[in-house]
Amino acid sequence: MKRSGILGAVVLAALAAFAFVSPTIAVELTGTERSALLAHAPWPSSIVELQHSDGSKEIDERWAATLGQTLFFETRLSSDNTFSCASCHVPARWFSDGVPVAVGRVPLVRNTPTVVDVKFARWLGWGGEFDSVWSQTLRALTAPKEMNASLAHISALARNNGDYSCALERAFSVRVDTLADEDLAVLVAKSLAAFQATLISARSPFDEFLAGLRAGDSAAMAGYPSDALAGAKLFVGRGRCNVCHFGPRFTHEEFAEIGIGYFTSTGVDKGRYAGIDHLKANRYNLLGPFSDGPTSGRANLTRRVVKSPRNFGEFRVPSLRNVERTAPYMHNGSLATLEDVVSHYSELNVERLHATSNGLLQPLKLSATESKQLVEFLRSLTSELMSSPALPSIAQCRAQ
Repeated sequence: MKRSGILGAVVLAALAAFAFVSPTIAVELTGTERSALLAHAPWPSSIVELQHSDGSKEIDERWAATLGQTLFFETRLSSDNTFSCASCHVPARWFSDGVPVAVGRVPLVRNTPTVVDVKFARWLGWGGEFDSVWSQTLRALTAPKEMNASLAHISALARNNGDYSCALERAFSVRVDTLADEDLAVLVAKSLAAFQATLISARSPFDEFLAGLRAGDSAAMAGYPSDALAGAKLFVGRGRCNVCHFGPRFTHEEFAEIGIGYFTSTGVDKGRYAGIDHLKANRYNLLGPFSDGPTSGRANLTRRVVKSPRNFGEFRVPSLRNVERTAPYMHNGSLATLEDVVSHYSELNVERLHATSNGLLQPLKLSATESKQLVEFLRSLTSELMSSPALPSIAQCRAQ
């Protein structure tokens, strides 16, 4: 080949490479955008894994999770043998239920959140009524409008089933026949929490993109859609979504008022304002007699939290991981699709926000193209569940 031909081929190859990399990295991402996007990485290794009991007591997590997995689908935990945890947290619906508000023994007033990644949550419940997964789980077991089980009913099932009592004894190093009903019911809730702690989102296309961005690996970034990248830029840029949906979990783990109504069919949902009262008064919080870590950092959060008038109508800022799987949205399930969510923020009515609002939320006034791009970014956070170590069969407990 002539020298000019070789040079031309090199130039064309260089231009092709530039055309491939430049639109997504060299041109479209500023240094500020790159840093803001990388603040969402890596997943999940950057997060300190929180013990489901938040304490130091020796617990055999494998046997606790094994029992919890079985009990998650156990209808006999409910007072009339008709409800299980999986009745509302349906595995095929990403451990949610797909309806606007939960339906227990009667329709409730709040949307059912997924329990995937719940082990990383700082507060539980839309109003932050709970500071541990096991405490919230115990409330669901005993709530009259939900599973309606008494502590005696829960403990009787655990005490009288040989497989269940064996797993409890292995998991918590106790003698089931010596425990009071309340102590045993708490251990059942902690077992259910241990199973929920195994439900963790795997890496999404966005995570793969960030891994490539961090490493400067254009091949790893190549498959990320251009619309999703444009949406990611909006997310950390003009949208300022990352102020609240921050870090690898896409949440700052606190509460916000975003102009969604809090009137319900039964009155007013006060959100975090009432949630703090419930948290402080809850016998099963991390400061109470059943906590495994009453002096832990998480328990100190409960000790220090103070109710303020601005908390009225604030609700928990959820994680956005796998948000595509958990429609409908908001604490009351009032927004049916991701497009509806983006539209809400695009056309936000600031007059519906509290007078104490800090002015962070303003209508984004997105174009149709920008709205589509933001939705595509949110969809790029979709993944499968991480593979977890195989758990023993509950039937193996007494056989060993």
